[in-house]
Amino acid sequence: MKLKPLIWLAVPAVFAACNSKPTQSADEAPKRTVFFDKTGMDTTVKPGDNFFDYANGSWLKKTEIPSTETGWGLAKILYNNTQTELHGILEDAVKQDATKGSAEQKVGDLYSSGMDTATIDKLGYTPVKPTLTAIDGLKDYKELINYVASSYKDGDGYMFGFYVSADGRNSKQNVAQFDQDGLGLPNRDYYFNTDDATKKIREAYVAYITKLFVLTGVDAAIAAKNAQDILKLETELAKSHSTPVELRDPIKNYNKFAVADIQKKIPGVDLNDVFKRMGFKTDTILVGQPKYDIALFGLLKSEPIAIWKTKLKFMALSNSANYLSKDFRAASFEFNDKTLNGQKQPKERWKTMVTTVDGGLGELLGQVYVKKYFTPEAKKRITDLVNNLQAVYKERIEKLDWMSPATKEKAIIKLNAFTKKIGYPDKWKKYDDVNIDKGAFYNSMQSISKHNYKEMIDKVNKPVDRTEWGMTPPTLNAYYNPSYNEIVFPAGILQYPFFDKNADDAINYGGIGMVIGHEMTHGFDDQGSQYDKDGNLNVWWTKEDNDKFKAKTQAVAKQYDAYTVLDNMHVNGNLTLGENIADNGGVAIAYEAFKRTPEGKSDKKIDGFTPDQRFFLSIAQIWRSKNRDESTRMRINNDPHSPAMYRVNGPISNMDAWYQAFGIKAGDKLYKPENARVKIW
Repeated sequence: MKLKPLIWLAVPAVFAACNSKPTQSADEAPKRTVFFDKTGMDTTVKPGDNFFDYANGSWLKKTEIPSTETGWGLAKILYNNTQTELHGILEDAVKQDATKGSAEQKVGDLYSSGMDTATIDKLGYTPVKPTLTAIDGLKDYKELINYVASSYKDGDGYMFGFYVSADGRNSKQNVAQFDQDGLGLPNRDYYFNTDDATKKIREAYVAYITKLFVLTGVDAAIAAKNAQDILKLETELAKSHSTPVELRDPIKNYNKFAVADIQKKIPGVDLNDVFKRMGFKTDTILVGQPKYDIALFGLLKSEPIAIWKTKLKFMALSNSANYLSKDFRAASFEFNDKTLNGQKQPKERWKTMVTTVDGGLGELLGQVYVKKYFTPEAKKRITDLVNNLQAVYKERIEKLDWMSPATKEKAIIKLNAFTKKIGYPDKWKKYDDVNIDKGAFYNSMQSISKHNYKEMIDKVNKPVDRTEWGMTPPTLNAYYNPSYNEIVFPAGILQYPFFDKNADDAINYGGIGMVIGHEMTHGFDDQGSQYDKDGNLNVWWTKEDNDKFKAKTQAVAKQYDAYTVLDNMHVNGNLTLGENIADNGGVAIAYEAFKRTPEGKSDKKIDGFTPDQRFFLSIAQIWRSKNRDESTRMRINNDPHSPAMYRVNGPISNMDAWYQAFGIKAGDKLYKPENARVKIW
């Protein structure tokens, strides 16, 4: 089962200098007095040569990534602090004699069931055996399709890439949607690239598949053959997949069909029966990548049923591995965490379970979290910041020299129509149908999956509920949802280094101000700009303005294409285009808003830095991070966000104010002539 993707900030591991222990509530925590870490700087580096290293170089040299992490930094410390706070909440819930069905009972018992690894290990793969047996019993492709369709209601769901979300051209209405799916590797390129790193990943993937089958008692030689069969089948499926860059085009990935019409492209399969088994009825569906669905149903008929059954059994095992005994968990870690991302050792079990409870019962856990750690004063301060930046954005649009009055008017209407969600939902989700048994971890997780699917399937062809959130309150992130035309800032990110109510304006505007401006700009990046004020895919630009905008965005893509990491591996300027536009816009909007504050108007130095210098150093500090090579390679291939260094050096090198603040001159490595500095919003 899939959820519709949002345009999010993707906060990295940033910088490890948080000394206060996160065991107190927001009101009890000691007051922070230092907001910029000068000790992490490397002043032997000229700011104009590499500002990221100038601000962070000493920290980068002396910091070692913990063995349980793929990267490290202050945001990672903040994330771990939040996990510790949630851990305390869960431990308290476990100690309570909570009423059956209460929030405390459900989050406490789910946590307890996952911490009881002795029981989990004793069960082995017993919890998933009924699924494997059911798959074994399938006789032909029609039974297989029926099984796959019905599996969604059971909390599983394979191959279809199914979710329910707002119609891209009618954002008030939910619609059943299908996207490409079916691959066990991160994207199609992993099946075809011939570089050594990718070949090693494919070899490790085959070993992972083999291991899972061996753990169920399959002979090693047969398990190895199963793995090769699965890789071959997935390679055929991968041929029909769009690339990560192609998936960023909302128009090309919007394909609405009458069921009767798409049925003609998929003969031999009764789609109405498939949908009935999935639990809904409809006359129309959205298909993101029709090429995949046509290929999938073709292969379901043409490939031997035995191979498809093997493929489904692997998916069932892989999807469940982290809920099964230690051998399965170890196999999953070896491939998914170690091989793909470079993590050396598994995380402590309690951290895994905090993440699991937050992901599964997030709005139950979140209610307790915000009561204890997110004050009304913090919410008001952030709301004021958002409103300030929105006002600045409006004025900047009005002053644009490349956009016509007609398009400016519509851009401002869209900006003013933003829904602003801060901290936590006004209306909390209910989990009344979720049954949590602290003696049965797998069953509890399956109950959550069934709940999530039912909650989703009940929305088909129903009005959109715009009060819903796509992230839980403790989440250290933020997002823009183009279909809702909303910007969302969970309580988790509204903390230092992004925000502190006691920090000076340079720190807060360089931190959370940049984040707020980033999310606002997503409404006007290369994707978001195609949605109107109501969240519909709708051209609201004049052709001339749109042509000018596209020329500017391609200049951004070209700038980032030139950046490299590792062994001369290039950033993909088109894959990261939306995030780069948002980073550039976020810095520009935040800076102008900062200049309207008392500190922004002054020349008073703090820590030896002018207000403007402190603003730009704050930006470098929030992105201060260090990642393992495997994680960096994974992100370059899949992540629409640029590496942290270029989230700093890229935007600031387009800012005139940065040149003035640090005396950047021609000949400095980051120097760009004024007419070459890309400015959009």
